[in-house]
Amino acid sequence: MRLHRLRFDIWLCLLVAYLVSLGTGAAASALSAATYDGYAEVHSAAPGQAGSPAGPEVPRAQSIAELLELDTFTVLSQGIAYRNEGAGYFEGSYLYNLALPSGERVAARIHTESVQDGENFASGQVVLPVGRVIWADLEEDPAFLEQITSGYPLDRTDFYVDMAGEAVRYSQEERTENHVIVVQLVTVLVCFPLLHALGSRSGIFPAFFPSVRREKAGRN
Repeated sequence: MRLHRLRFDIWLCLLVAYLVSLGTGAAASALSAATYDGYAEVHSAAPGQAGSPAGPEVPRAQSIAELLELDTFTVLSQGIAYRNEGAGYFEGSYLYNLALPSGERVAARIHTESVQDGENFASGQVVLPVGRVIWADLEEDPAFLEQITSGYPLDRTDFYVDMAGEAVRYSQEERTENHVIVVQLVTVLVCFPLLHALGSRSGIFPAFFPSVRREKAGRN
C-alpha cells in the first residue's frame, strides 16, 4: 500500500491554525456563557403553558378521552418508564411512547427538566409537564412509527401530546460545546489556506498548485 505523507509546510500551517482556533474557541466559550441567561429566558415556557412544570391546579388526565376534552393537562407517569418503552424522531421532535393511567398509549414530546416528583413519593409516580394535544398524522412517517411502537402499540396515531412547547433548550455545557466546535472548525478552515497562501507568496512555502507558466518553464 502506498503511503502519502503531508509536506512539512502543510503540517506547520495546520498546527498554527489549530493554535489560533484555541483562542477563538476560548472567546466563543466565554461569549456563550455570558449570553446563556438570555437564551434560557427565550427558550422557557410561561407557567401554565406546554412544557412548564405542572402545579396542583393543572388537571390530571387519566385517558385519551380526557386529553381531548382539556385544553391543557398533565399526566401522572410511573417513574421514567416512558424513557424505555419506545421513542423516535417525528418532524424533528423526539416523542416517547407514553402510558396513560388508563393503560392507553399515546406519543408524547416531554421536556424532561420540568418533570416533578409525585405527591406520594412512595408510589414512584412523577408529574409530567403541562401538555396539550397536537394534531398530526404519525403514520406519515413509517420509520418513526416502527421505532416508537417497538415495545407497545399506540392507541392513537392522529395526534401527539406536546409537553415541551418552547421550553426545550440546550444545557449551558451543550450550547457552549456546540459553539466552540463550530468556531474552531471555521477558524481552521479559514486560517489554514490563508497562512499557506501568505507563506507561499513570501517564498517560504512551495505553492499548492504550481502555475501553468512555471510548469512550462520547467519543461523548457
